[in-house]
Amino acid sequence: MLIAFNKPFGVICKFRPEAGKRTLSDFIAVKGVYPAGRLDADSEGLLLLTDDGVLQSHISDPRDKLPKVYWAQVEGVPTAASLRELREGMVLGDFKTKPAGARIIDEPDGLWPRTPPIRHRVRIPTTWLELSLVEGKNRQVRRMTANAGFPTLRLVRASIGQTTVDGLTPGEWREIDPASPWGSRMGHPNRR
Repeated sequence: MLIAFNKPFGVICKFRPEAGKRTLSDFIAVKGVYPAGRLDADSEGLLLLTDDGVLQSHISDPRDKLPKVYWAQVEGVPTAASLRELREGMVLGDFKTKPAGARIIDEPDGLWPRTPPIRHRVRIPTTWLELSLVEGKNRQVRRMTANAGFPTLRLVRASIGQTTVDGLTPGEWREIDPASPWGSRMGHPNRR
């Protein structure tokens, strides 16, 4: 079984209850599935869950180079040099990032409002970036944009491989045919 879930802001990527926190069990009542990778509580978007350990490893293992696309709303307006630095890889203290895709985009079509909304400051502009990574170290996108001088205000994972978050509102999930290239939908979105 393979599930595509649009993880809302503030949800922790585990099923075990935690006092005062929302977890995956608040949205997904399917037994025996586990996240293939993680998203921090303050990140949103696509999370894949499966009951297949081999598939889980393939999705989350950076050696398989499965691209993960993120939309990041950052403070400020990145320069061409900043984008080049993000693309070529940067040293983040404990590791150097692999080359990545990085470009400025318009706010993504169909993007849902975040609850709670991000802070708005009149004198500091924001920019949307699309970043494509083949690795996923802890808080990597946030660390990369901060290192380039443009802190991330909002982070949404838009896709993993060929599976996208399109058609799923926050908190919805759908089963995907694991034999397909992960784009085939099975049924309508589910909401708990």
